[in-house]
Amino acid sequence: MNTTSDYLPDEYRHAADCLSGDGPLAGEVPGFAARPQQQHMADAVEQALADGEALIVEAGTGTGKTFAYLVPVLLSGRKVIISTGTRHLQDQLFHRDLPTVQSALAVPVQAALLKGRANYLCHHRLHITRSEGLLSQRDQVAQLERIHEWSGRTRSGDIAELSSIPEDAPIWPRVTSTAENCIGQQCEWFSKCHVLGARRAAQEADLVVINHHLLCADLALKEEGFGELLPGADAFVIDEAHQLPETAARFFGLSLSSRQIQELAQDSINEYLLETAQRDGLPDVARRLEHAVQDARLALGAGEQRAPWSNVSADAGLQERFQLLRDALAALGEALQQQAQRSRGLENCLQRAQRLQALLLQTTREPPDNHVHWFETWRQSFRINLTPLDVSEHFSSHRQALPSRWIFTSATLSVNNSFDHFARRLGLEDARTLQLDSPFDYSSNALFYVPTGLPDPGDAQYTDAVLEHAEQIIRAARGRTFVLFTSYRALGIAQRRLRDSCDYPLLVQGAAPRNELLERFRELGNAVLLGTSSFWEGVDVRGEALSCVIIDKLPFASPGDPVWQARIEALKAQGGNPFMDEQLPHAVITLKQGVGRLIRDVNDRGVLVICDPRLLGKRYGRVFLNSLPAMRRSREFSDVQAFFHAGDITGV
Repeated sequence: MNTTSDYLPDEYRHAADCLSGDGPLAGEVPGFAARPQQQHMADAVEQALADGEALIVEAGTGTGKTFAYLVPVLLSGRKVIISTGTRHLQDQLFHRDLPTVQSALAVPVQAALLKGRANYLCHHRLHITRSEGLLSQRDQVAQLERIHEWSGRTRSGDIAELSSIPEDAPIWPRVTSTAENCIGQQCEWFSKCHVLGARRAAQEADLVVINHHLLCADLALKEEGFGELLPGADAFVIDEAHQLPETAARFFGLSLSSRQIQELAQDSINEYLLETAQRDGLPDVARRLEHAVQDARLALGAGEQRAPWSNVSADAGLQERFQLLRDALAALGEALQQQAQRSRGLENCLQRAQRLQALLLQTTREPPDNHVHWFETWRQSFRINLTPLDVSEHFSSHRQALPSRWIFTSATLSVNNSFDHFARRLGLEDARTLQLDSPFDYSSNALFYVPTGLPDPGDAQYTDAVLEHAEQIIRAARGRTFVLFTSYRALGIAQRRLRDSCDYPLLVQGAAPRNELLERFRELGNAVLLGTSSFWEGVDVRGEALSCVIIDKLPFASPGDPVWQARIEALKAQGGNPFMDEQLPHAVITLKQGVGRLIRDVNDRGVLVICDPRLLGKRYGRVFLNSLPAMRRSREFSDVQAFFHAGDITGV
């Protein structure tokens, strides 16, 4: 693409100039104000793109980091891939932020939005699902017809367009494809394939917006079919980069889910019925596989779990159930072998059955070195995982094979003013770093309150003690509060107690989709929202509706989590300090995310409450304090009351 210098006056040929008080962005964005931090970041990104460097930037809340990297990216004239943390952020970046900056700079950039294939309607699977007529629930039948009607008018096939159907609705897997069940060029709708169309647009574009799952899937597995997209890019910008190490660990490992096997069984039945209209024979074999999957799930125990595979692998009953599962999967493979010539769909099912047989063996025998072997269960499903302990070498080697311009940015990357933890996890020790504080005036607009008299967090009465303080604080704040918990158990206790004692509307995670809860919170203006991990980040509530954030505990990962436990043991074996090297940095970054919910705009005011007495009672508490914005601190509840009445406080 042409550089923006061909279209802008000379005084706006540098990114920082474009973000000045009289620059092109000021004329495009209502209420735009120049921020030195934003201009500083834009300068650093511009230099990294020019010099071919790797750059890590922590941009505090309110910096405007999206504009700070979009402006130099568009100025550079390079082909750039931008990866965000979630599909929601992709949509926001592509449909809102990018058009704003592009319009201000008046540069003709060809941009594309690319998501994973499960986000695009598959004509073949829509046809099969409508033909089989096996949906038993009325709501799914109605949703299927809505999807069919929409399929005739959509150009992109992006299921986000059909917002009337929840993104987690069970109907979507029936009408979208995976890398496993796609039949490729043999599909009669191949020329109209939405996934293929999105990829072609991405390959032709100057700027492509993807997400971390898609980036890691292509780096690790090459299963998303990018072709020359990644090698063809000149630079990569990784937004919400703090999420990348965990996402990379998933994709550089192996996993097998019960859903994969169940979908194979169902697809085998559907493809066979489509070709023969016979309901016995191969369908009987597939149904026996479905029963074997259910029996294997039962053998793993009741309830939701995350545990080492070694906890269950020696159990004779489980070994028997999983051997029956292997036998049933092999039997379906043999049945498909006899029918595969009938259609491309059945041939695809045979190939999937063979791959899943190999994967089932890999994930139920001894793991390779430096991998965590663990499983997780839900009410009706399970997944077995082989997760690498360290992805730094994997990620670094893939990064080295691609162009060297990599920019990693987030509001939460440093710990105690150091980037060592993040850089070490991704093998980025050679990267240049830049830390930018938030431009928001926390010292004037926020109060940091740590209650007194709380027991140790391990005490059985700890959550009740926290809630006694929370009830007082909520009354002082007149609702308008997020209460963030580190466990579902604590959230449940809070829900039961506050349901009776809270004088304000009470919203609870899980009662409705997250976006719906947030919209109700904003509209009510005096609500109290109880949430766990999904509300600690990626939530933006501006104005007085959110004036207080209460955090029950410092968010240390559960020591019983199998992946964390394995990392701890590995670090001990290497002579390291697991607490200081891994557990504490992770907790600090997570806490910074939760704290970031409070002040979202220059005029926001609010009280941050962290209840955990370890914050001030343990030596490591200083690391948390040093990593948070500078705020007035108090341990006096009267100061909280005074703050909400806009009076003076006597901070300590």
